[in-house]
Amino acid sequence: MAAPHRGNTGYSTYFITASTFQKQSLFQTDRMAGLFVEVLLGYRAQQKYLLHEFVLMPNHFHLLITPIVTLERALQLIKGGFSFRAKREVGFTGELWEKSFYDRRVRDREEYCAFQRYIHSNPVKKGLAAAPEEYPYGSARPGITLNPVPQRLRPSSLTA
Repeated sequence: MAAPHRGNTGYSTYFITASTFQKQSLFQTDRMAGLFVEVLLGYRAQQKYLLHEFVLMPNHFHLLITPIVTLERALQLIKGGFSFRAKREVGFTGELWEKSFYDRRVRDREEYCAFQRYIHSNPVKKGLAAAPEEYPYGSARPGITLNPVPQRLRPSSLTA
């Protein structure tokens, strides 16, 4: 079953969750997790979307993303691009992803900040890191270059 068409999704910001096939913990090795982050940042560098925050968990990921192409196309690039490379470079066989994904359009700065906190705290809540910046597969760690918060969603502390 294909993902339902979501209409015009360009230049809105979304909180995304996508799960691995049957919630399998596929991202437990540096090789698989690192490859996913490489694919995610690679399409960002190609300007297919603006990437504001992310975290890769063992069996799912969360993003704050503003698609430049459609939302469906951005997720197709991420999930399909990773699947292609995992099969080619790691020799993975089998299904990698559930067919669809969960999306929630971010309507205001309060929602943006709540989703950002959720993304950063996810690995800590699951016991994968003591602090968000210690988790190697998330945007809270030092050295990750992201796109800035969209102007219309910037908290007053960032725009003052």
